[in-house]
Amino acid sequence: MRCPVCRRPRDSEYRPFCSARCRDVDLSRWLDGSYSVPVIESEDDGQGEG
Repeated sequence: MRCPVCRRPRDSEYRPFCSARCRDVDLSRWLDGSYSVPVIESEDDGQGEG
């Protein structure tokens, strides 16, 4: 398995990353909005009408 940030072999101490640097880069990308989880909105939002 490879590090998802730099593609080097991962280190079990920082799994799934290869280093603390790559772990921190990934966290930074989540925090600044570079990564996001898509949301699919539907017309029926699941709330009852009555």
